[in-house]
Amino acid sequence: MKPFDIVIVGGGGAGLYAAMEAMKTNPALNIAVLSKVYPNRSHTSAAQGGANAALANKAKDDTVELHIFDTIKGSDYLADQDAVDILCSEAPKIIRELDNIGTPWSRLEDNTIAQRPFGGAGRPRCCYCADKTGHTILQTLYEQCLKKGVFFFNEYFALQLSLHDSRMKGLIAMNMKTGKIEAFPARTVLFATGGYAKMYWNRSSNAAGNTGDGQAIAYRAGIPLKDMEFVQFHPTGLRKSGLLVTEGARGEGGYLINALGERFMSRYAPEKMELGPRDLVSRSIETEILQGRGFDSPAGKYVHLDLTHLGADLIKSRLPQIREMSMYFEGVDPIDEPIPVRPTAHYSMGGIDTDNYGRTVMDGVYAAGECACVSVHGANRLGGNSLLDILVFGRIAGHTAAEEAGKFEPSPITADEIAATEARLRSYMQPSGHFERYGILREELGQTLGQNVGIYREASKIRKGVADLRELQERFTHVRVNDTSDVFNTNLMQVLELKNMLDLAETVAAGALAREESRGSHTRTDFPQRDDEKWHKHTIATIEGDRVKLGEKPVTMGRYELQERTY
Repeated sequence: MKPFDIVIVGGGGAGLYAAMEAMKTNPALNIAVLSKVYPNRSHTSAAQGGANAALANKAKDDTVELHIFDTIKGSDYLADQDAVDILCSEAPKIIRELDNIGTPWSRLEDNTIAQRPFGGAGRPRCCYCADKTGHTILQTLYEQCLKKGVFFFNEYFALQLSLHDSRMKGLIAMNMKTGKIEAFPARTVLFATGGYAKMYWNRSSNAAGNTGDGQAIAYRAGIPLKDMEFVQFHPTGLRKSGLLVTEGARGEGGYLINALGERFMSRYAPEKMELGPRDLVSRSIETEILQGRGFDSPAGKYVHLDLTHLGADLIKSRLPQIREMSMYFEGVDPIDEPIPVRPTAHYSMGGIDTDNYGRTVMDGVYAAGECACVSVHGANRLGGNSLLDILVFGRIAGHTAAEEAGKFEPSPITADEIAATEARLRSYMQPSGHFERYGILREELGQTLGQNVGIYREASKIRKGVADLRELQERFTHVRVNDTSDVFNTNLMQVLELKNMLDLAETVAAGALAREESRGSHTRTDFPQRDDEKWHKHTIATIEGDRVKLGEKPVTMGRYELQERTY
């Protein structure tokens, strides 16, 4: 295959914006996008609520500076302030560019782009398309990429970077339709593969494919991961499935109610109430449940999200998807009765360590979106900043890769390397001695993470989680793929995803055990206070042998000094 100038792994918002911007930067480039699913089915399509930008349409006194401060405060002061400055300063430009290429934003009465309040924000600045914002953005970007001539390789599973003496030569992937292992020699590779919160299994809002593939490939290639212990639990997942109920439901005025009929957020965030930051609201719900003030059911304990007072017209016009999901998955119509909710594993603040331009430590390798850690979210992401992150830094990384691709000479990927990769995959179908089943290992991974490295953490539990993970990694060496066919071998793909999640789960647990403080989404009951003296720093995870090695990196400060975070 002829070498590509840029191979982008992932067809979600970050990958598509990167591809669009790279083609705009240099239309002569040969650009490929590899995606496990068709791009318009990527997990970006599940983003309901919106993207923040200080347009000052809803609140005339909103400014970029206020957005910067809210983001830094929301991060519990772990975000790099220079990166946050870029995120918030570029936001209005990004929203208007999306508007110009056809994104159907909801509108205010004066026909300006509508904005709604979101948690942790001092002004209503979240721009939205009803409650299907990610879906509409994704469709718009996909159209633009097709129009500009980007090559798409859909239903390809990325396996590894091809390296020679630590130099990147391209990517090796499996064609899921044929089972064939294919080489993609490239000058540059850009990872945009999304997050890893699906490792929490039965309490996750993530799509089945959000298994941290890009982070795991980078990690095994020697590229550092940053702040992996920071996993965000969204406050309002549906009780049974964990599917997301957008923060926009609370932004429109929804109430959280416990079994005593109390709007309990008055105890935890008396000023912000339901629009406190996500980490605080999730802990508050979990505390209500643990202290016996939740509702009980065979599907687990929960609280109510009450939208009934908003009225049918508002719910049908601004939250139509939430109504549909509630009716289908919970059997309740939010027009008439409250929605049963409980926190759900939702977002990865950690990821591949990059600079502000998407570069990693390996020449020619870039990352953007949820699989990367710039870091603009620090210890806790504000609602509405996720879509913004993938758009802003997808655009920046695509531009950087396009400008720098000419610096790297392509090298061929040898037939021997392809054969060795195929032999490794075939070995899963021919285990010796006793064998383990994928389903059992997968279930146990989700359970140990939920029980030991969840919303509330404590040293003995995290150690139990670490021990469980190492046992699971050992048992994984005996895993058997029962399906020996080539065409859409989903059993093999599940096993490969499990390997990625097991590798990343150890970095999450190791970081959580080392970080002896509480900050943002990481809450240690044995270290309940934030410890700026010892822990105002990023954790860096690299692989040494077959184990994680932890290092550290300073937080980039700026205009805002450390202060107590209250709402």
